[in-house]
Amino acid sequence: MIRTLDIFCGAGGSSVGARAAGCEIVAGIDRCPIATGTYAANFPSARVVTSRLEDVDLAAFKREIGQIDLLLASPECRNHTCARGAAPRDEASRATALMTVNYARAFRPRWLVLENVIHMRPWSRYDELKRSLRGLGYKLEEHVLDASHFDVPQARRRLFVVGDRKAPPALTLAHNGGPGPTARSVLDEPGTWRTSPLFTPKRAKATLARAERAFEALGDRSSFLVVYYGSDGSGGWQRLDRPLRTITTVDRFGLVEHDAHRWTLRMLQVPELRRAMGLGDDFDLPLGTRRDRVRLLGNGVCPPVMEAVVRSLVAAA
Repeated sequence: MIRTLDIFCGAGGSSVGARAAGCEIVAGIDRCPIATGTYAANFPSARVVTSRLEDVDLAAFKREIGQIDLLLASPECRNHTCARGAAPRDEASRATALMTVNYARAFRPRWLVLENVIHMRPWSRYDELKRSLRGLGYKLEEHVLDASHFDVPQARRRLFVVGDRKAPPALTLAHNGGPGPTARSVLDEPGTWRTSPLFTPKRAKATLARAERAFEALGDRSSFLVVYYGSDGSGGWQRLDRPLRTITTVDRFGLVEHDAHRWTLRMLQVPELRRAMGLGDDFDLPLGTRRDRVRLLGNGVCPPVMEAVVRSLVAAA
């Protein structure tokens, strides 16, 4: 059994994927108590630590949990992602990614997988991060993977840096080669959730403008998704017959439907977003407000992608 430590573990999407690939999840660390509480609910046998990574006594922690074969790391991504637009970046937050090197040095696992947004690559210290890992003996490969190619109903492109201390990783990833399940596949049955009229005096003009673009393009009473908060550069709406666009840490997508009397709108709900992340309905989200749970999902890793990566990485062991 491949003993696995997940740092920056969040709610546990990476660990769900690694567990599906046959790994034993030994421990997870994150500074957010809602994240670690969620992680503990889904991995009750793991040692779960709520702490900043730099505050953990690594020598004592290693004595406590023992040898680790695989290190998973999904460093803070908000200060790398283009979703921040022109907002200033927090360099100290970005630099937490270098804690991956500290944990790899302390535990010397054979394998590691670092996941982040693809916009991590232009970071000024990204090459330093890779050099440091190579200095520990890791042979590295970079992959940019789209979750929709791994039967996840979401178009979500992420960077995966994989390392093996004994041999070049040489990942061979089996995927569906194209768009995966559609956004329609994550939706609950009509009537499950409360809706409100689309056209009301208080509805934001920008939201109605996006809906009008959808009406013009579709030309009928087909249901569709509208981008409720923010913008996406793609007209602000999408069809249901393709994978959901990338889930973020805020409520983003509203479902527009016609109920035979009027157009209605409701936001996608947590169970639907959970499915869109490739998590099963058995994945527990017991803590926090709805906003907290949306944030956990938007910050997460799609388990089927991590499963494919880990399965291929350790296949030669």
